[in-house]
Amino acid sequence: MQQSSLTICEVGPRDGLQNEPEVLDAGTRAELVRRLAATGLPAIEVASFVDPRRVPQMAHAEEVVAAVGEQPGLVRAGLALNTRGYDRLVAAGLDEVRFAFGVTEEFNDRNQGATVEESLAAAVEITMRARKDGLRSAVILSVAFGCPVAGEVDPGRVAELAARVGTAEPGALVLADTIGVASPSAVRDLVARVAGLGVNVGGHFHNTRNTGYANALAALEAGATVLDASVGGLGGCPFAPNATGNIATEDLVYALEREGVDTGVELEALIAVAAWMAETLGRRLEGQLYRAGRFPAA
Repeated sequence: MQQSSLTICEVGPRDGLQNEPEVLDAGTRAELVRRLAATGLPAIEVASFVDPRRVPQMAHAEEVVAAVGEQPGLVRAGLALNTRGYDRLVAAGLDEVRFAFGVTEEFNDRNQGATVEESLAAAVEITMRARKDGLRSAVILSVAFGCPVAGEVDPGRVAELAARVGTAEPGALVLADTIGVASPSAVRDLVARVAGLGVNVGGHFHNTRNTGYANALAALEAGATVLDASVGGLGGCPFAPNATGNIATEDLVYALEREGVDTGVELEALIAVAAWMAETLGRRLEGQLYRAGRFPAA
């Protein structure tokens, strides 16, 4: 397997920590980003610009960004779910805006209090504003493979929404298996379908049912150029019962290296960050590699 244009986007400081029960201070969150950046990761979700009353884990986003500072060669991304969040993100000085919305009415209403059409319009508006402001952009289609409320999701519906968002030309359209129900064949089919629109396609996978890594490799085979992952497997989904976290970044990098893909990431340093995060949180994380170690040993 060869993929020269792959970008691994580390989502632990945002998507990972926002679903953790612990609320870490801004300094610790910034330290996590700096440690991750030092491993050579090309892109990191630094913060989420949402109402801290709803997501206290993401409070003080501006402080985190300021403490991280400039990181040459790193794309510092943030999540915004509306224009207010986007304005904060721009003022903070990040490099990329990520906008997410659910492809089902049931999930999008619970998660964002909006209809799919309303969120799609916001995604287009923010993408176009980002281009005007000189920022990178990515739109994440949540629950693209299955919804905790509506159940099975029609891939045709996802492709239709992707095509409509694609008219705004975001830097990437990321297909998210938010609750970890996808299979490799479904991932291959949907990634190939969306890639056929002529846009960069990403994959965001959870390992809830132990298929996350197989799905990531399937996405890569089908043409995905962005793969999200979270150090140590941090995170989960508050709307999905018993949902475990995202696929672990270090586990994904190990699998890709064994498949002959040059990620540009220093694996031993990444393993050390996962171990530090486990110590910081005071518990074992979902990732496997930081406990098992790489093979062959460095």
